[in-house]
Amino acid sequence: MTPQWELVSLPRWEMTAYWILSFSSHLYSFYQLHRFSEEHEVSLDREVQLERGFLIWGFKKDPTDFEWSFWNEWAWQSLLWSLIGHAVLSIFADNFLPQFRLAVITVYGFLSAGWLLGVRGLTVLMLHLSISLVVAQLRSPVLSWFCSLLLLSTLNVPALQDLQRGWYTSEDHYYLLLFSTAVCSLRCISFSLELCWHPLQAGRPNHCSHLEEKRLETLIFQFYKLTAYCFYHPLFYNGPIVTYRDFSEQIERPVYKVSVVYVLSGILRVCVWWCLAEFMIHFMYMHAIQSSETYLEMLPPWALGGLALALVQFFYIKYLVLFGAVSLLVRLDGLEPPKLPRCVSIMYSFTGMWRHFDVGLYKWLIRYIYVPLGGSRHGVFRKLISTALAFGFVCFWHGCHDYLQYWAVLNWVGVLVENSLALLFSSRPLHPIIVRFLSPRMQRRGLALISALSTAFLILSNLFFLGGIHVGRIFWKRVFVKGTMNTTEP
Repeated sequence: MTPQWELVSLPRWEMTAYWILSFSSHLYSFYQLHRFSEEHEVSLDREVQLERGFLIWGFKKDPTDFEWSFWNEWAWQSLLWSLIGHAVLSIFADNFLPQFRLAVITVYGFLSAGWLLGVRGLTVLMLHLSISLVVAQLRSPVLSWFCSLLLLSTLNVPALQDLQRGWYTSEDHYYLLLFSTAVCSLRCISFSLELCWHPLQAGRPNHCSHLEEKRLETLIFQFYKLTAYCFYHPLFYNGPIVTYRDFSEQIERPVYKVSVVYVLSGILRVCVWWCLAEFMIHFMYMHAIQSSETYLEMLPPWALGGLALALVQFFYIKYLVLFGAVSLLVRLDGLEPPKLPRCVSIMYSFTGMWRHFDVGLYKWLIRYIYVPLGGSRHGVFRKLISTALAFGFVCFWHGCHDYLQYWAVLNWVGVLVENSLALLFSSRPLHPIIVRFLSPRMQRRGLALISALSTAFLILSNLFFLGGIHVGRIFWKRVFVKGTMNTTEP
C-alpha cells in the first residue's frame, strides 16, 4: 500500500499550499530565533565568547559548533591546499604515469598524513592496518570483527588518549588523529571482511598467478592495497565512507574526463553551501543557545521550534560542504562517491533518514552488519537483532556516550515502529478496508498525518545526537509532555 501512496499525486493547489506553509513556518521560526539571539547577544557573548562576524556587517558569529570550527580551521590551514595538491598530482599521473597513478596518489596520501599527524600518529594508523591485515589472514569474519572492535575501543582508553595528546602542541592535532583513526577503522573492517569473503579479488591480481605460490609477496600486495585504500587522501580524514569493493573496482578503471564547467559549478555549489552555513551562525546563535538549559527554558514557542530546525538544517548544510568538496575530487579520480545528504526538511521517516543522509555509512552498515546477520530475509527476530547491532555499532563507533545511547535506541525503536505499521496497514484484514473506504489521495494524506508523528520523534532523536541529553530532555518536556510549548522563565 505504501507504493500506491507515494505514486498518487495530490492537486497542484494543495501541494503549493503545503510548500508555502512549510517554507513560511521555517522562515518565521528562524526569525524568532534570530530575535532571541539579538536580545541575549550580550549575555551569550559573555558566556561563549562570540566571534567578530565577517559575512554579515554588524553581526557577530557563533563559533561553538566544534565540528564546523574544527574543519574550517584545518581547511584554511592545510587541508584545502593538500587536497588541491592531490588533484594536481592525480591529473599529472593520469596523463604521464597512468600505470603508476594509484602508487603515486598513495604515496602522496601517506606523506600528507605524516605531515599533519607526525611520525607517532602515522605509526598508530599503520599499527591498526597491520594488525587488521594479519588477523584477516585467518579468513574468519568473527575474528576480524573482534579485532576491529578491540582496536576501536582503544580510542576511548583515557591513558592512551592522554598519551596521544602529549604528542602534539595543540588539542586540534589530537582530534585530527582521533577522527582519522576512527574513519580508518571502518576501512580496515571493510578490507578485512572482503578479504575473508573473496580472497582472490581482495588479495591477488588475477594476471599474476605466480603470486599464489609466494605467500610473502601476496601479503605485501595486500598491504599495498590496504594502504592505498586507507590513505586515499580526499576521503582520509572525514569520509564519506566508500567500501573496499567499490573503491578497488573503480580506482583501477581509466579516468573519464570531467569538463571544466562541471568542476567550476561544483566549486560554486560548495561555496554557496559554505556561505549559507556561515550565514546561519551569523544570523542565529543556535549552538550557543542549546548549550545552556537556561536559554532553552526561556525560548518562546516559535523560537524553540526554530532552534530545532536550525540545528538539524545546519548539520545537513555542514555535511553538504564537507562531503561535497571531497566528492568533487573523488569524481576527478574516476570514482563514484556516495550521494550527498538529502535535505532533512523533506525527511519524514527514520528509515529514510538512514538511507538518504549518510549514504556511504548506510551502505557500509548494510553490507557488513545488517545482511551478514540475516537482515529481513530470515524472519522478524533476525531483523530485530541485525537492526539493533547496526545502530549499536554506530553508537560505539561515535564513542558510546550516554546521549548517543539515547539516540541509537530512539532510532532503533523508530525504525521498528515504522516497519510494524507498514506491515499492519498492508495486512489482509486492514488493507482491504483502507482501499475500500479511502481514495488513493486520502491514503496519501493519511500517511502524511502518521508521518508527522514520526518526523517529530525523528527531530527529537537528532536533537539528542546534536545537542546532548539536556537538549533532548527539555524538548521532550516542552513539546511532547506540556504540548503547548509555554515559555518558562528561568
